[in-house]
Formats: sequence, C-alpha cells, structure tokens
Amino acid sequence: MSHVSFTELRRNLASHLDRVESDRTELVITRQNHADMVILPLAEWEGLRETLHLLGTPSNARRLEESISQLDAARGSERALIEE
Repeated sequence: MSHVSFTELRRNLASHLDRVESDRTELVITRQNHADMVILPLAEWEGLRETLHLLGTPSNARRLEESISQLDAARGSERALIEE
C-alpha cells in the first residue's frame, strides 16, 4: 500500500492510476483536515464486496470455513460443471 498527498495525486494523476492498475494494490490519498481516501482497481473492490457478502451471515461463513478445512485436509473432490 502506498500513500500520496492530494496535491501530488493531482500533479501526477495518470501515473498514480497506472501504478494502481499495474500493481493491483490500493493507493491512500492523504488530505489536510480531511479523512484519508483510497483508490483501488474496480476488480479488487468487487472481490472485496463479494467476500463480505459471502461471509455476511454466520452460517455461510461457517460453511465456507468448513469447506476450506476439507480442502486443506485433502478431502475435496473435483466435479464437472453443469452446462445449461
């Protein structure tokens, strides 16, 4: 994660956005007397939102944790996808 001031971001916006895109990481923008802000690739944001959704209920989070444990213990099984 890198940090940049708002002034520096404005001065070199394209290069900062290019770096966020290529590194696939977030950029924290600091501003005087304001809360810090974050820029990140849309795909990363969508992944975070999906993860929050999947872990959003205790029962769903428990099922996912159990599935991960089974895979870690080599007790997973491969299945073909159903084409519709």
